Amino acid sequence: MKTDYWNRVFDEELNVYLEAFGAVLITGPKWCGKTTTASRNAKSILELQDPDKSQGYLVTAETKPSLLLEGEKPRLIDEWQMAPVLWDAIRTSVDHIGEEGLYILTGSTSVDESKIMHSGTGRIARLTMLPMSLFESKESNGAISLKELFESKKDIDGITSKLTIEDLVFATCRGGWPASIFKKTKRAQLLVAASYVDNIINSDISTVDGKSRDTTKVRNLLMSYARNISTTVSNKTIIEDINTNTNFSETSFYDYVNALNKLFVIDDIPAWNPSIRSKTSIRSNSKKIFVDPSIAVASLGLYPEVLLQDLYTFGFLFESLCIRDLKVYASALGGRISYYRDRMNLEVDVVLHLNDGRYALIEVKLGKSQIEEGALHLLEVVQLIRKANGKKRNLKLREPDLLIILTGGEIAYTRKDGVMIIPIGCLRD
Repeated sequence: MKTDYWNRVFDEELNVYLEAFGAVLITGPKWCGKTTTASRNAKSILELQDPDKSQGYLVTAETKPSLLLEGEKPRLIDEWQMAPVLWDAIRTSVDHIGEEGLYILTGSTSVDESKIMHSGTGRIARLTMLPMSLFESKESNGAISLKELFESKKDIDGITSKLTIEDLVFATCRGGWPASIFKKTKRAQLLVAASYVDNIINSDISTVDGKSRDTTKVRNLLMSYARNISTTVSNKTIIEDINTNTNFSETSFYDYVNALNKLFVIDDIPAWNPSIRSKTSIRSNSKKIFVDPSIAVASLGLYPEVLLQDLYTFGFLFESLCIRDLKVYASALGGRISYYRDRMNLEVDVVLHLNDGRYALIEVKLGKSQIEEGALHLLEVVQLIRKANGKKRNLKLREPDLLIILTGGEIAYTRKDGVMIIPIGCLRD
């Protein structure tokens, strides 16, 4: 039974790209809603994975790929990576027709670039779609807009969220998968993430590039990643953790991680390296993150009742939930995210960068007791920036435009020091 479509933050971004480019490639994890969203913007659809027609499509693609591009525009080519030759055919078609918004391509795995002759620069733009944020799943009321905060420093005092800790725990376990959100019962909703992880382990990680992989090793890798979610532990530490249960070489580890990256399952955050400490003081390990926190929950076999008794563990998962939402919102604003941490243990959970140079320093703190610590971290980084700028240097580092602490609490307010306390249940792009 089909359900009504819930608007995605991604919708407007896709519309703008279709105005600007001849074709748009939408990538992202399976089940995040790529095909559904793309089909709303398409006037004809080619489903390469259709079991009744797939073989014929693939033969046609090898013989005369332009035949598969015939149809009313925009034409959606779903799971296009099954026939990589279509990339060059689309690029050529865009050149010949000379119009925008001709094709939409979707794919749940990255393609072997060696099978593509030309990059498609200027003709085919790339966008990544993520699982649904709390605002898209209608759990955040969206009363506080990041865009508005950057533009006008909106007064947030007294804005409230209705999300309880129980609500946040459940949303984290369920994840942002559209298929789970539209299930009638909570039990059914929780099964979607578990099934997603099972598919990764038993099928997807081997079919992504045709290389058979050990299911036990995949499961142990996912579990170790999940145990270290939202941390900057080294890959060496992950490998040592996995090897308490199995024999996993460094070469195999990177092969498996590469496959999970191709599937858009792992979505690590890079480090921000401003010139405010010496180079030897800045940590550069990526922060371990899945594309959705429910993958970590399902990999560890956890469920809401367990996490409600272990809010320490949930704190790491809550950070992962906030990072997922911030990635969705940052993308809509043309931005990206990173994190900051140095060897003096000064850290900022998220740095949200806009493409015009503006940025926000963001700490994630589940409870009220951690807010003061988070604020001190943010203000200390500001002082480091000012200190560095006070030295003789040709290039001054911009001070942050926003200082934010995202919480699992209920009330938003701005402290006297300018740090904004915002419940994740109030946030939107």
